[in-house]
Amino acid sequence: MKIYIVRHGETEWNIEGRLQGWKNSDLTKKGIENAKKLGEYLNNISFDKIYCSPAGRAIQTANYIIGDRKLEITTEEKLKEMGFGMLEGLKHDEMKERYPKQQDNLWNNPHLYEPFKDGESYEDILKRANEFIEILRKEQTGDNILVISHAAFIKALFVVIKNLSVEEFWSSPYMYDTCLTILEIQDNNLNLLLEADVSHLQLT
Repeated sequence: MKIYIVRHGETEWNIEGRLQGWKNSDLTKKGIENAKKLGEYLNNISFDKIYCSPAGRAIQTANYIIGDRKLEITTEEKLKEMGFGMLEGLKHDEMKERYPKQQDNLWNNPHLYEPFKDGESYEDILKRANEFIEILRKEQTGDNILVISHAAFIKALFVVIKNLSVEEFWSSPYMYDTCLTILEIQDNNLNLLLEADVSHLQLT
């Protein structure tokens, strides 16, 4: 079984440099175009099931990838972006000015990061990643599954699959918008076949 894991397209808050987390902003024109390009790139793949974060930007991305295909989208709470609590909506430079220690730890020292009220820790998102992998292990619907999620959640999957430390959470590859990762599950083993690929963006 192959799992095609996609980060959502670029959003308005992405270009404004705001923390999104559980809050949402719509796709930009570029985000829509890139999602359509990925849809063309994956056009020959027959998907048996689609799991998607409940965030509007993820559902938008899924719909542009699917296009005219008659496929049902299953929303899954475990696929949500990392929750940043009261920080959501802040620009990165505003966060750095108001909460310099937390801002530095969030991106550079994940093992030291302490979430604000209603926010998540790295342990929280890693727990969700582990739980979603177990859902995939038990999946019996077919050969190809499409998953639409977010940068931090996909990074959490990498940490779990590669058995990385929390300190290595933000190690390469970079999560560009609509980047594609392919995970193979065979005999209960997890193998990353492709990581954060953006070849589809070269399509004209």
